[in-house]
Amino acid sequence: MELMGSTLTATYARPKTSHFLPAISTMASSYRSTQPALAISPSANLWRTSSYYKSSSGVPGPSSIQRDGLDLVRAKTMFYPSNRSALTTRYTPDDWYKSNHNNYRESESSRKSAERLRKDTIRLMQDKEQLTRRSQESTSKNIGERLNDIVFWRSELSHETDNMVTEIAALTEVKRRLERALAETEGPLQVSQECLYHREKRMSIDLVHDNVEKDLIKEVEVIKSCQERMRRHLDRAVAQLASNRAAQHELERDMSDKVTAQRIDDRCHHLRNTSDGIGYYRGIDRLDPSLSVPDSWSKFTDDNILLSQSQRAASHKLRDEIEILLNTTSNEMWNQFSNVNVAFSNRISETADAKNSLQTHLAKTLQEIFQTEMLIESLKKALRDKECPLKVAQTRLEERTRRPNIELCRDNPHHRLVVEVREIEDTIHKLQERLMEAENTLQALVKTKIALEHDLSIKANSLFLDQEKCMSIRKSFPSMPRLVGFT
Repeated sequence: MELMGSTLTATYARPKTSHFLPAISTMASSYRSTQPALAISPSANLWRTSSYYKSSSGVPGPSSIQRDGLDLVRAKTMFYPSNRSALTTRYTPDDWYKSNHNNYRESESSRKSAERLRKDTIRLMQDKEQLTRRSQESTSKNIGERLNDIVFWRSELSHETDNMVTEIAALTEVKRRLERALAETEGPLQVSQECLYHREKRMSIDLVHDNVEKDLIKEVEVIKSCQERMRRHLDRAVAQLASNRAAQHELERDMSDKVTAQRIDDRCHHLRNTSDGIGYYRGIDRLDPSLSVPDSWSKFTDDNILLSQSQRAASHKLRDEIEILLNTTSNEMWNQFSNVNVAFSNRISETADAKNSLQTHLAKTLQEIFQTEMLIESLKKALRDKECPLKVAQTRLEERTRRPNIELCRDNPHHRLVVEVREIEDTIHKLQERLMEAENTLQALVKTKIALEHDLSIKANSLFLDQEKCMSIRKSFPSMPRLVGFT
């Protein structure tokens, strides 16, 4: 806020006479302290204090009129600090206009917010009404579909209950064959595990997880999987007769529950907004964790029907399953047995090839070691041959330092001797570096030779294990008729 009515500099009206001096009373009155409150003047200048407009008590003369005019000029242009403080609380016209505009904007914003809220609320009510209607229609449709599902499963249960029979006459022979086939799988399993045990004796880098080991592990898994399926079917055959009445009881109980559920859902399906008996039930929409889901509900009935069908057609269905199982398991074991034998043959071939390559590389490495040793001897001889030329050059330089007085000159022979010494020293340095490289190379070749020899022994051990140990015991694998339960 700016201070109204104040100026930075004051303007004084000086009279035309040069000998003018204001009266002592007038100067004293101009320095009197004013009151803090502002006196309201009858003039239009309401904000000015009355102290500037007090008239003199004496009779005005020409000089007093001039002094009064000077006082009025000073009153218009200057204020004391006490009078200025009363003006600092005022607002400017800009503040007034800004306040009005702010009020306009706030009013317009409030109106727009209220209008937007009204429109959004009307739209919300319409949307929620449509949503409620669609939700109720969807729920009625879902209940109708649920009724169809209940009717379908109820008819299936009724049909299966009516057709329930006990038939286990031919299961004994199939069960006996399954037991013999299960006993025959112990031999192949032992062979596979023994092959894995022998191959654990491979050494160093040959102890790899190769295709042979993968196929052997897979063969063990296949045999164990076949055994597990055989045991599962064997348990089913043993428990067939005892499970017959239990399955029938589950079917009857499930059908009774579905009759009750159908009656309740049918009543719910016909309920409308105008129906009798509708009311509020607070908290009924909370989920009960003990309730089933559609998947578990249908699976429960389907399991009961499947169990009933297996009981009803045990003599035929279970026999067929066991026959299929025996053929499938025997084919799986024989196919995996053949895969393992092929992997063994390939691995033995690869190991033999690697062994031959190692022998070839070992021979080449021995030849290179011999040549490197000859190179080292040649480098040492070259270093010995550079000793005498270096001694000659350095001796010449030393002798030429004894030349007297002015004869001790840095002539061309001197410069050439210095160059010669440096060249020979550089040659020796390079030959020494090359000698060091040759010795390092020789050590690397020796290490390579040792590694090749060690790897050759490893390959020989691997060949012995795969070719002699493993392949010899795999010849005792049982035949196909024995794997399917025939003697």
